[in-house]
Amino acid sequence: MGFLEAIWNAIYAYITNTEMWKTFANHVLTIIFIIIGTIIVVKVGKAVLRKVFKGRQGSRLRMSEKRETTFEKLTLNVFSYVIYFVAFLMILDVFVEVKGLIAGAGIVGLAVGFGAQNLVKDIITGFFIIFEDQFSVGDYVQVGTFDGYVEEIGLRTTKIKSWTGELHILPNSSINEVTNFSVNNSVAVVDVSIAYEEDIEKAEAVIQEVMGEMASQFPEIVRPPELLGVQMLGASDIVIRVIAEVLPMEHWHIAREMRKAVKGRFDEQGIEIPYPRLVTYRRDEIQEIEKENAER
Repeated sequence: MGFLEAIWNAIYAYITNTEMWKTFANHVLTIIFIIIGTIIVVKVGKAVLRKVFKGRQGSRLRMSEKRETTFEKLTLNVFSYVIYFVAFLMILDVFVEVKGLIAGAGIVGLAVGFGAQNLVKDIITGFFIIFEDQFSVGDYVQVGTFDGYVEEIGLRTTKIKSWTGELHILPNSSINEVTNFSVNNSVAVVDVSIAYEEDIEKAEAVIQEVMGEMASQFPEIVRPPELLGVQMLGASDIVIRVIAEVLPMEHWHIAREMRKAVKGRFDEQGIEIPYPRLVTYRRDEIQEIEKENAER
């Protein structure tokens, strides 16, 4: 009983220690103030940074819109990381002395460095992606098996959103080869098929007429469409190829409009686009044909 009573007295003395509760309350309030202050600083800081970048829109030294958007998101990202890291150190300082912890962190940092090699590679690769302007936010790129619009370029990851809505988050160190479709003009390629019975020169003249009209209707077309001629002689059709240089990423839209316009004009001119046919013979018809061939 004496032993249990001693334990109880120790616990009771600890619980009823007013100094301990004052210290605990002080720590809790300090942490709450740090968290609230961090949230306020992050929101206000981001608002100020956005205003700064917005004010640069009228500057003569303004970068391209996509590159400026990339730097804006990266700056906001880095700013948030710095503030959160400082807040973490402040909260940690409530419990332990951060100065002594940092002084003794050399050996620990060396050990962690070996385990954080991929993180370092991600950061270095992300820096060179932005520094070399390989691609920017808003560009349509293909990275490996993923393709889509670049949503964000961070120090560690790059976010690519496909046209079907999936968001691909890729570590920067995994980006070895990139195809950027948004830098140069695109080329819309359209293959038009006509039946072997049709007049090739007439079909080409109709296509030339349609393409000439489209050049003035669509400002996305940089140069007038060019008729290359017969591309292929298929099993049941003749393929005529047309190309048009358009603004970046507009080739899919213009190609669809070109096919639609050609199909409509072909219908007006009575030019037939071949389609699969199935010819059937009855047994008696086959016998009659064989009999006529035998009599000949």
